[in-house]
Amino acid sequence: MKPIQDNLRAVRIEDEETGDLMPLLDYAGQKFSSLIKAVADTGKVGSITLKVTVRPSTAGAMAVKPEVRVTMPKGLPAEALLWPTPEGNLVAEDPRQEKLELRHVPAQKLNVQSAK
Repeated sequence: MKPIQDNLRAVRIEDEETGDLMPLLDYAGQKFSSLIKAVADTGKVGSITLKVTVRPSTAGAMAVKPEVRVTMPKGLPAEALLWPTPEGNLVAEDPRQEKLELRHVPAQKLNVQSAK
C-alpha cells in the first residue's frame, strides 16, 4: 500500500485563476500557504478541506475528482485613522495638533576624569 501523497501525485485540479490543470498537491500547498499567512496576519481561525471523490469509470479505470476548499479567517477590514479638514478633505495628521520642530542632536564624548 502506498502513502496517500504517492497515490495523489497523478491527480490534477483546475487552477481557479488561470484555468490550467496542475498537480493537486501543489495546488493544495499554495492554498495552504495562503491560509497560514492569513491566520498569522489576523490571529483568527481558518481551514482547508481536501475532498477526493473516486468512482468507477470505463474499462476498469477510476474517475478521480478533487476539490480544495479554503475558509479564510474573518478579520477586521483594513482601516486608516484620518482627520477631516474644514474644507471637507481627509488628512493623515491631525490638523489641530501642533507640529514639533525636531532635530538630530549628535552624541558627544563625555569627559570623565578618574578620581584619584
